[in-house]
Amino acid sequence: MAIDRKQVISNMSKIKVVGNEEGLIPAFNVYITQLPAAFWNGFAERLTRQVGAELLESAEWLLVNAAHECGYHTGYGIITSEEWKAVVQPMVEKVPEDILHGAFAVFTAWGWAKSEITELIPNEKMVVRAYDYYESDVVTYGASNKMSAYMIRGVCAAFMDLAYGGEYDPTGKTGLRTFQCQQVKGIECGDEYGEFVVTHAN
Repeated sequence: MAIDRKQVISNMSKIKVVGNEEGLIPAFNVYITQLPAAFWNGFAERLTRQVGAELLESAEWLLVNAAHECGYHTGYGIITSEEWKAVVQPMVEKVPEDILHGAFAVFTAWGWAKSEITELIPNEKMVVRAYDYYESDVVTYGASNKMSAYMIRGVCAAFMDLAYGGEYDPTGKTGLRTFQCQQVKGIECGDEYGEFVVTHAN
């Protein structure tokens, strides 16, 4: 692997993003918002704790899907941005594998999750470990008996879509949802880290 994770994280962490009057941040070729993690955690927890058991799977799918779509388009914006070209692109030797490693370094630099790829079988399987992520906030919500890292699940699958799902499609009709992600460990459930396994969608 040619990607220097520490260097990418250090350089990307220094980039300042500024919001406009509408509260949107035009950066990395996409518009993003800056809201407290507690806002998103609270929304997801209220949704999943208040639906009946028969609707929990559907509610969780909606949360993962929202992150999947966001991760697909935002991920493409990141890897085609001037910031990426300046910081990460010079390190890329093997495409798309190095791009995937670089994307998770950026993911870490932005504070979404201290995450890295621990196993990668090209176009088949990826395993990601996250040692810290905002959805693991057990202080606020207490230990959970359910895996709750919906954002990371969606983004992991989306990054694999971008790597192996074919040419990026801004409409999301092709390329999107060619992969799926299963969370198998979670800090919110008492595990030491979160672990996420990405494979081809059924």
